Amino acid sequence: MTSPEAKKQIQELTDKINYHNNLYYQKNKTEISDYEFDQLLVNLTQLEKEFPELKLPDSPTQRVGGTITKEFPSVVHEYPMLSLGNTYSPQELEDFDGRVAKGLDGEPYEYFCELKFDGVSISLKYENGILVKGVTRGDGVRGDDVIANVKTIRSLPLKIKSKNVPAKFEVRGEVFLPKHVFKQLNKDREDIGEETYANARNTASGTLKMQDSSEVARRKLDCFLYYLLGEENNVETHEESIKKIESWGFQVSQTYKKCKNIAEVLKYIEHWEKKRNDLPLETDGVVIKVNNLRQQEQLGFTAKSPRWAIAFKYKAESVSTRLNGITYQVGRTGAVTPVAELEPIFLAGTTVKRASLHNANEIARLDLRIGDFVFVEKGGEIIPKVTAVDLTKRSGKLQPVKYISKCPECGTALVRQEGEANHYCPNEDGCPPQIKGRIEHFIQRKAMDIDSLGERTIAQLYDLGLAKTPADLYDLKKEDVMKLEGFKELSTKNLLQGIEVSKSVPFESVLFAIGIRFVGKTVAEKLARHFKTMDALAHATYEQLLEAPEVGEKIAQSVFDFFHRKESLREVERLKKAGLQFESSFKEPEKLSNALDGKSFVISGTFQNYERDQLKDVIVANGGKVLSSVSKKLDFLLAGENMGPAKREKAEELGVKIISEQEFEKMIK
Repeated sequence: MTSPEAKKQIQELTDKINYHNNLYYQKNKTEISDYEFDQLLVNLTQLEKEFPELKLPDSPTQRVGGTITKEFPSVVHEYPMLSLGNTYSPQELEDFDGRVAKGLDGEPYEYFCELKFDGVSISLKYENGILVKGVTRGDGVRGDDVIANVKTIRSLPLKIKSKNVPAKFEVRGEVFLPKHVFKQLNKDREDIGEETYANARNTASGTLKMQDSSEVARRKLDCFLYYLLGEENNVETHEESIKKIESWGFQVSQTYKKCKNIAEVLKYIEHWEKKRNDLPLETDGVVIKVNNLRQQEQLGFTAKSPRWAIAFKYKAESVSTRLNGITYQVGRTGAVTPVAELEPIFLAGTTVKRASLHNANEIARLDLRIGDFVFVEKGGEIIPKVTAVDLTKRSGKLQPVKYISKCPECGTALVRQEGEANHYCPNEDGCPPQIKGRIEHFIQRKAMDIDSLGERTIAQLYDLGLAKTPADLYDLKKEDVMKLEGFKELSTKNLLQGIEVSKSVPFESVLFAIGIRFVGKTVAEKLARHFKTMDALAHATYEQLLEAPEVGEKIAQSVFDFFHRKESLREVERLKKAGLQFESSFKEPEKLSNALDGKSFVISGTFQNYERDQLKDVIVANGGKVLSSVSKKLDFLLAGENMGPAKREKAEELGVKIISEQEFEKMIK
């Protein structure tokens, strides 16, 4: 394909994908299937790899990430990102209204109300319609430019298609994790034995500062915009600016309202106090702004906040109820989670009977006793949590809770690793919920994808002694399945066929499915592509495991330990005999030259003409090898912009040659 042909095709694919992306995220419509959309993206990615110089600034491939950023550039805000004054009191809102009236010398005014979302503030800068910066609040004066991560937010336009857009403008908004995404993220972490995240807001904040933008893309952040800034916006009110950014394709929450006076503001606050629980994200209050921009300017600012705006914060709904008991749940990895069993109460729109107690440390901190009256809140967490004990109602006869020492399911003595908050049941091969949990993990969509199996069917197979390990599934016969409640000829055929089809699932998914602690889907893919086969991975030393991408000490030790257990090796061997894929089908880039034969590289920083993964492909295609850490054996440290100082210092200390992107290009030419 010639360069002009590629240019035309890249433009067509970019426009088509952006059109469908906008249709899905802005208008909640679809015209093509997920598979067709993914194929368009695959075709565009391939073309951009072949012709990197033709990649467009609004290319949708930026949505999937791939940039590694060790340090984020610090940026001074053109307009300081000041915080708002907070109040929990309607009377203080009346006082605020009085100050506004006085500051405007009796001139008529109106308010604009918006829900206050519990996320992370972001400032987005556009030049000539193209997104060029995404800056965090920081200290209000200076923040970090996290543009590579911001570009993964699919609801944000990378390029404004509308006409009459100012040459430069800034929009501000709130980045957040939708409730369902946060819930799934914690489920995935629990599934691989990681501690779950406490709340969606902190998780969104941490995600925005992650170094690997492809991991950020997988987190599925979202963003609502609520503020327009710039010299050439030609608007007189905040309402006009909201309508304008809506017309430019920005996602604005449709919960705003213009209010004539403070009485209408209070009605708006009351309206959303309960209704906000139905929204797809967490909210913690209402922002009230004077609508007219000239009046905003007249009212001005204090040292910390604007005089023309205030935030009303809803009090976290906290209800007192009796603690009837504590039950202990055992997960797939053996982690034991205590759960408070409560006298049922109505809280934030639902009836609550159970609440999280997290771990033994939390029970000790609360000094809990069975029979206590406890305060329960429902905030950004997956399930309600116990926040405190109502000591005014405590009876002197109640005894402190003593955390269990044995597994509630199999009676095995619990263990607690140094540095970990959770207790674990070590009886991996004999504890019923761990066994059933491993099979449930094995058959899930992201693993072996056996959709004819479910939690209830797995429980039946276990109870009948037909499935004690995932490998047992491949020994099932028709007569075995027919023993299950509700299974007839067709359902039995579908189940056995689903198990048979799973044998063609790629090695990356098989490796995730076998359930090595701390090995999630992404790490499984990296390990599979690095070691190529299950045998190579099983025989890898601890040091060799550390050389694989995304693998740190904790993961390396977990993988090493897994393949040094007789039970694990026996299970892996059975799966191999069953016919599962134990070799990666991932193909190395086509060999282009021997220019880098025998040379090893470590890549650090960001680059003008390449994404990190592209550079790795180029090095391998020219005969070179990519390593993850600097050592005496390394030939070159390929240094991009914003490279972390640690690698440079180590390279200089060991005498490793440091080369630039331009020097690298000369080597391969």
